[in-house]
Amino acid sequence: MAKKKKDNRTRADVTREKETKDDRLTLKEQLSDSIFEKLQAKKRELKEEEIQKEQEEEARRAFEKKQREKNMSFEELLSQHGDKGSKY
Repeated sequence: MAKKKKDNRTRADVTREKETKDDRLTLKEQLSDSIFEKLQAKKRELKEEEIQKEQEEEARRAFEKKQREKNMSFEELLSQHGDKGSKY
């Protein structure tokens, strides 16, 4: 049979531990409302910039792909797409 470990903490230790957990403030509580709103606005702005950059990158890749296909020779196009004569 396994023996139970005895908890050596006193009631005062447990109470102090609970008080310190309750006394901790979150970052939102520590900052003033105006500063918190500025941080939230900056977060939204950065997220929008990131989305815009992703869209620009996607458009650039599509344009480059189109340019590569435009500059391919007939032989390269035929080898890439195969003989799909039934299409025409």
